[in-house]
Amino acid sequence: MGPLDVIGDALVGAFTLPFMARALIVLVVLSLVAGVVGVIVNMRGLEFISDGLTHSVFPGIAIGFVWGGREGLFIGAMIAAVIAATVLTLLVRTRVPADAAIAIVLTATFSVGVIVVSRQSDYAGQLEQLLFGRLLTVTDAEVVQTVIACGIALLLVAVTLKEQVFRAFDRSGADAAGYRVFTLDLLLNIAIALVVVAASSAVGNLLVLGVLIVPAAVARLITVRLRALFLIAAGFAMLGAWLGLATGYAASVDGGVDLPSGATVVLLLVAGYLLALGYRVIRDSSLRAGEGR
Repeated sequence: MGPLDVIGDALVGAFTLPFMARALIVLVVLSLVAGVVGVIVNMRGLEFISDGLTHSVFPGIAIGFVWGGREGLFIGAMIAAVIAATVLTLLVRTRVPADAAIAIVLTATFSVGVIVVSRQSDYAGQLEQLLFGRLLTVTDAEVVQTVIACGIALLLVAVTLKEQVFRAFDRSGADAAGYRVFTLDLLLNIAIALVVVAASSAVGNLLVLGVLIVPAAVARLITVRLRALFLIAAGFAMLGAWLGLATGYAASVDGGVDLPSGATVVLLLVAGYLLALGYRVIRDSSLRAGEGR
């Protein structure tokens, strides 16, 4: 088999396998919703809050997993997502500094999750699954759960998109215009938490930020047009998912190297960000040089 055959088999043929197809479906759905939600997160500068929500959902994931195995993970995560989003939204509105409040919730809730998992016999194995995911063993039921969680998150942002964009650029203006800023913040935080829930079983709790944050950051480097931001973020995320899964498959089947699929996808997203950053630096330098003539 020649090099072109190997590449073609990895990029296309790999996804004729059911477990690869399920993994791709999950990541494509995540890419679509993360492209939309992630852009709002980037415009609002809420990356640290997203990190806090990621870790705050972990106890629900852990309790659901311990209580009902993989079947209980989704229910536990959904409950924890709503609670975590509400608590963080309320804390940020108090006089407590936002970063301090998020850090306190983050460390406390994540510790609770680790303690819950540590009560099980296979502590290390179960903790690894929850933190880093099991993308290639995603079941049909988990695909459906991912679609449901992503669909709700996308709906929450879509029905308030105009208000969310206004809020991102001018909080005082949004307040003066009569928008319920607290409700907008709460809906966005719930949407972020739901993306975390949807991604946790696939790429894991620690890697979910890569899917949520990196594509939007890439889009901001390439364009400032609002509609293009959403399209580029979602398209870049889907491209990274496809190439990341194909790379992991080729490395395992043809190279004998076992690459974790979720981490491979995230690393390719980060590599794409570095390329976009290089493009932006070169473009800005060229523009400055042209203005100086």
